[in-house]
Amino acid sequence: MVLLDGKKLADELKAEIKKQVDAIKETGGKTPHLAAILVGNDGGSLTYVGHKVKACEQVGFKSTLLHFQDTSVTEDFILNEVKKLNENSDVDGFIVQLPLPKHINADKVIMSINPKKDVDGFHPVNVGKMTLGLPAYISATPYGITKILERYNIETAGKHCVVIGRSNIVGRPMSILMSGQSNTGNATVTVCHSRTKNLKEITLQADIIIAALGKPEFLTADMVKEGAVVIDVGTTRVTDSTAKNGWRLKGDVKFNEVAPKCSAITPVPGGVGPMTVVSLLLNTLKAARHEV
Repeated sequence: MVLLDGKKLADELKAEIKKQVDAIKETGGKTPHLAAILVGNDGGSLTYVGHKVKACEQVGFKSTLLHFQDTSVTEDFILNEVKKLNENSDVDGFIVQLPLPKHINADKVIMSINPKKDVDGFHPVNVGKMTLGLPAYISATPYGITKILERYNIETAGKHCVVIGRSNIVGRPMSILMSGQSNTGNATVTVCHSRTKNLKEITLQADIIIAALGKPEFLTADMVKEGAVVIDVGTTRVTDSTAKNGWRLKGDVKFNEVAPKCSAITPVPGGVGPMTVVSLLLNTLKAARHEV
């Protein structure tokens, strides 16, 4: 069984990005600049944005965090901040950290982002380009998963890939990428969700399972065939009195049960999570180079 170590791979990719940034600076080029808008003090969002800021420092990017702690800020206020970033020529790419407070329409905010600066890959223009196989910013988690498959030489062509979950952030784009014509695509893809019948029968046929439904330890050993590749996208905080901070991060896969049956599997934490952050850096580098 191969442990697909996302943390190790993310560190390798960050070192590669830093070399490219150093070369840009040495030739008098503009330092890539990533900005982020964060509303409120959600623990998960604060942690995630903190990782992004730290990663920017590690690779030599310039970063700007616009943190509005008052969750009562208006939708118009946030739309105006997006407008400023769209018009700021020094900012190559930016993200609006989700979730936003309920009174702010997240779809409206995403639609207002300039697609050329949409390094989160959520704008319909980028989603459409990705679907057509055109150069696009691919949303960070699916992009990170493709990098894991690529760097660990996981064969995908002709394989049966089952994606559990149909979210616009992971499940849907992942199914498109896995079936597309690329070196980490050309798979036959089945998308499963809460209305899927006989789910176990389907997952037992899978050569590759991508679990992205947000239910801790949902995928058990009896749902996985011998030799399957399992990618665990889940990151749920579960109360644990024995843990230092009172909780542990659990994936969608019951790791200790499933891992012995797999040819390769991602852990949680340390699998897909670190690759999500580094994918944002890769997208920002593309933005700085005007490659999309």
